[in-house]
Amino acid sequence: MRLLTVRTAALLAMASLSIGTQTAEAQIRVSPTGVSTNAMAATTVFLTFAGLRNQTAVEAFWCGELVAATSPDRGVRCDPSTLYGRLPLRSDRSSLSAAGVFTDIMSIPASVARRAYQDAQRGQRSTFFYVRRFTSTTGGPDEFVAVTCRLTGGGANVPFALTNVTVSFTTTAPVEFVKAGEAPPPIAAQIAYNGTGRLRGRWEIVLPGDERPSDIDLLTEASLPAEQRGRQRRYTQLERFNVLLQPGGPYTLPGPDPSRLPTGTDGAYLVLLRIEATDDRAGDSDPGASGALLHNGAVAGFPLPVLRYLVGSVTPTPEPSGTDRTLRLLSPRAGAMIAADSAVIVQWSPDANARFTRVEFQTREGTVLLSSVVRRGITSYRVPPLLSERAAGQTIRWRVSTLGANGNATARAPWRELSIAPR
Repeated sequence: MRLLTVRTAALLAMASLSIGTQTAEAQIRVSPTGVSTNAMAATTVFLTFAGLRNQTAVEAFWCGELVAATSPDRGVRCDPSTLYGRLPLRSDRSSLSAAGVFTDIMSIPASVARRAYQDAQRGQRSTFFYVRRFTSTTGGPDEFVAVTCRLTGGGANVPFALTNVTVSFTTTAPVEFVKAGEAPPPIAAQIAYNGTGRLRGRWEIVLPGDERPSDIDLLTEASLPAEQRGRQRRYTQLERFNVLLQPGGPYTLPGPDPSRLPTGTDGAYLVLLRIEATDDRAGDSDPGASGALLHNGAVAGFPLPVLRYLVGSVTPTPEPSGTDRTLRLLSPRAGAMIAADSAVIVQWSPDANARFTRVEFQTREGTVLLSSVVRRGITSYRVPPLLSERAAGQTIRWRVSTLGANGNATARAPWRELSIAPR
């Protein structure tokens, strides 16, 4: 990368002066103030903002340059001509504690990192900024707080964070149907990550009749504010794990011993991957600037996926080869275009004889993007944001199949196409 030009050096000095002004005037403090990020992939960082007084966060941007906020506002804000992106609403997992500490999960998309890297290739400095804007609930000025992001290769200096997780059986079936008393196939989790650290946690099982986990229960412990850690709902533990992940990744985590998976009662079982917070110097934060560090190793900006298997007393029969026109897809309409940041909700006609309904999403070429099973009486499905991320800018297809008590398909709707707009 070539040396800084005179203009670039001047901008850097101006940004440093602005940050100094922010420190003198602003009440809000962020920890950490600067982090290393992956130049070629997504990065997730746990941030804490202390010192809020009757203030609330409203938006966040990434940009290449900073300018001083216009009076009476305080701090430094993004130069509008260098914006890289805005934190999507679906990725905003921020929360405010009663003590006035604001927790933010900064999930930097790969697209933002690439734009910063391209600017660096053209001679700009190899840093960019994440800026949170806070507004006053009592009519006071806005306050802008910046975090410096340094481009690196995603190695040991980058906070240890999970960027993608899939959990599946070693078979190709989207949902496993198991005969009562028999063991399901082995399980494995494919984990993409940045940084390095200990992956510590446990496998748990949600039994038929147990209360289902919420999105909060499915987050990694390091993705939660300090006061919420340890309060997630616990289920029957199957097995623990504690492994050291070296820089580079990805890593395949073996699942629990299949003989430990219960199959004695008919019904739906959920296998949960629970990840605990670990010590990570690159990602530690100080919620109150007091020196009491909060460990944030294995943070993630998304709920971890669950794995479902169904237990029945009879071996499933093969699925029908044709389609059933009595099972109809209702919305979205064929060929609909869905905005990349919009929620995708699919709906279909009811079937009184269905015990379960399987919802499938594939590429036009037949590659499975997502498959899920919902219970009797449900005729709609809210698609996780993961689908929009995988299929942005593509035309995909979806359908539903109704399943009987033993897992056999009783009816199937024809495929219907929809498009996800580019990001």
